[in-house]
Amino acid sequence: MNLRSLFMKKHIIKKKYVFLGEVDSINIELIIKSFSKLKNKVNYILICNISDLLKNNFYKGNKIKINEILDPISFTNYRKDMLNIFNIKNISNKKYINLLNQIKIANKFANITKFDLITMPINKAIFKKNISFIGMTEYLGMINNKSTIMMMHGEIFSIIPMTTHIQLKDVYKSISPRTINLFVKNILNILEIKKTDSFKFKEIKFLCHNPHCGEDGTLGIEDILINKTLKKYRKIKGPYSADSIFNKIKHKTLFLSTYHDQALIPFKIINKKSINITLGLNFFRLSPAHGIAKDIKNKFISDNTSYLQCLLF
Repeated sequence: MNLRSLFMKKHIIKKKYVFLGEVDSINIELIIKSFSKLKNKVNYILICNISDLLKNNFYKGNKIKINEILDPISFTNYRKDMLNIFNIKNISNKKYINLLNQIKIANKFANITKFDLITMPINKAIFKKNISFIGMTEYLGMINNKSTIMMMHGEIFSIIPMTTHIQLKDVYKSISPRTINLFVKNILNILEIKKTDSFKFKEIKFLCHNPHCGEDGTLGIEDILINKTLKKYRKIKGPYSADSIFNKIKHKTLFLSTYHDQALIPFKIINKKSINITLGLNFFRLSPAHGIAKDIKNKFISDNTSYLQCLLF
């Protein structure tokens, strides 16, 4: 590759889609706050209903103009100096139906172009009260007929939980030689495909399910099953007791856990630059590593670090 080609490769501006998500949140504040830092680094189209955006008090207080995109596949009439939006008309008086429609359309665009899709936080309770809904990772897996994995990616280490948004009392039901095998094989297959630096891990470590790794089966048999299953896989070490494994962490380590908070708590405390990545789709789905933060909406104190990481990933 000559110097000119190398220069051009380094300066290719990525194209992405951003699903606005819950407007009764800090989402619009994050987008507006980050506008000037992104306009010369990435081209992105906001997928939303324009009227919902215009009603937001935070948007009203800013001078950023809107440019309505005509063709979201080819980015026709894209403007770097404006907030580019593909407007999706609301089809119902129920918020969850309109948001599902926006997600499906954004998913369609990402599948066609293979551009990253950033989904801003949603209020899952709104969905759960009306439909069977675990989370965006699982929903995108369902509508794409894919086996999806939630990876929390950090600058120091990353984690993948075997179960995501289910009740803690039900986690043990998901642990068996079959489910552990499927989980591990799926991860290794995906990491083999995604050979970029972001997915090259120096070590992969599996966490024990019970305190002290089950104390030789006296605190449950889950860790015995994990230990026996992992012997088939040279690339994965463990299982390790989760109460001490995070004391000394090598950079670029991937931790596998059986349930959500077991790994998410140390992940969010130790990593300062983190994002949620859905693996297993035909494109990367990214999301800020936080919720809607409704309690700080319009207080001008939101942290846009994770959102910027999603756009610049």
